[in-house]
Amino acid sequence: MYHISDCRKYIRCPHLFLYEQKAEESSYIPFVRLDESMTELVKAKLGITDCFEGHRGDPAELAKQALSEHEWLVNARFEYDRLRIKMPFMHRNGDVYDLYFLYTGLFPRGDNLLYYTSTVWVLEHNGIPIGDIRMVHLNVDYVRGETLDPAELLTVSEQFFTSRNHPSGNIRTRVFEGVYDMSGLLDEMDLCTAEHLPAPVRTSRCSTRSRCNAYETCFPEETTEDNSSVLMLTGSSEKYAMKKDGILRLRDVPGSRIEGLNIQYAEILADQNGGLYADRTALRHWLSNIQWPVTFLDFEWDTFAVPPYEGMRPYDVLPFEYSVHIMEEDGTVTHKIFLSEGDDRREMAEALIRDIPAEGSLMAYNAEGAEKIRLRELAERFAEYRTALLDMADRMEDLQLPFQSGMVYDVRMRGQWSLKTIMGMMDDRSYKDLDIREGMQAVMEWRLMEHDEDPEEKEKIRKGLEAYCGMDTYAMTVVLKWLMKLV
Repeated sequence: MYHISDCRKYIRCPHLFLYEQKAEESSYIPFVRLDESMTELVKAKLGITDCFEGHRGDPAELAKQALSEHEWLVNARFEYDRLRIKMPFMHRNGDVYDLYFLYTGLFPRGDNLLYYTSTVWVLEHNGIPIGDIRMVHLNVDYVRGETLDPAELLTVSEQFFTSRNHPSGNIRTRVFEGVYDMSGLLDEMDLCTAEHLPAPVRTSRCSTRSRCNAYETCFPEETTEDNSSVLMLTGSSEKYAMKKDGILRLRDVPGSRIEGLNIQYAEILADQNGGLYADRTALRHWLSNIQWPVTFLDFEWDTFAVPPYEGMRPYDVLPFEYSVHIMEEDGTVTHKIFLSEGDDRREMAEALIRDIPAEGSLMAYNAEGAEKIRLRELAERFAEYRTALLDMADRMEDLQLPFQSGMVYDVRMRGQWSLKTIMGMMDDRSYKDLDIREGMQAVMEWRLMEHDEDPEEKEKIRKGLEAYCGMDTYAMTVVLKWLMKLV
């Protein structure tokens, strides 16, 4: 029996489908936190009090029987021709059933149309007449008060929306236009084995947004490529064709096959120059803007679909930790850290003002996409600290800029410029020595710490979080010193 997620993987790539079929089930850490039961919130929104509620593993006959016994069906399981679906909410409305899909975002999109069309295909083949199709989703204008209000938190739409959040068409019309007979697709999936599949072919889907889970299985040779391989050329649509044409190293890339990105020129020049390229004039100019003392700042935060605290909106973030390393012009460095449990935003704002010098530059890695935003959010929340927090944001420099712009490139970066990558080039402390080694693991540990009642385990997590966040700001001190040595 297949599920819609299996169909989606197969349509994207049969190799991914086969890989996932064979892979061991691994723990999934959701980026967005969802502490509340969305099912219960929707039931409150729609006024559902008496209903049939399905569960994982239910025989399909159970939901079919419930059709004649209940006005509302919640999470009912149905099957047809090897495909099993879960229908979130169904309401009997005369001779038809109105469908309510749950969308945990702010504006329901039509980019997951397969989910809706395949669900309708199964329901229709179970003899279920369908009336209206609606989406229950989070209300972008909702601001939480002292208590959560499901009636205001959620809203019901009959329209899909564009990427710019404009209505893009009636949901029912779009879904019924897309329904098709899935039997042929299911037949193909039955025949999908390693013996029947041709060799994998690399396409844009292999690394769209992030690399496919099966990427290294399909293309294992890439993990052993030399640092100076042409495949390390950032943003190049030509690199695989160039390798096929016998152009193997960055230094050999002809100018006619460069897309014109500064980082590409830096990568090629680095290989031609023994492994390192630095535009020292540009780097010296950038460094001249830095004022002493330099405060290195890093936040850790969690993202909540449903706002847990007063004044928060759907998908707001809650910073729970920061680390600062303060470096004086003579090289002296001091370290301070703040780690909270629950909603300590006010205490965090006060601690930032206390810990960060009123003069000098602030520095973060990807400051524009993270630390500046967090500071401005705190400034908006706490008017009495607004001036001081916005001053911090205005004094901030982005340590990522010299690498992202192609001002500096070392072939050991292998086309990447994350802080961990840069720090990995240094003969110094390493993230590999830590219990917590990456951001989402830190988020997960903080979630565990909130609910852990064992004092020893709680303290272990706390130390791990402090070490990880502290490593981020310590790494920035190492990187800045290295950049200063280059000039």
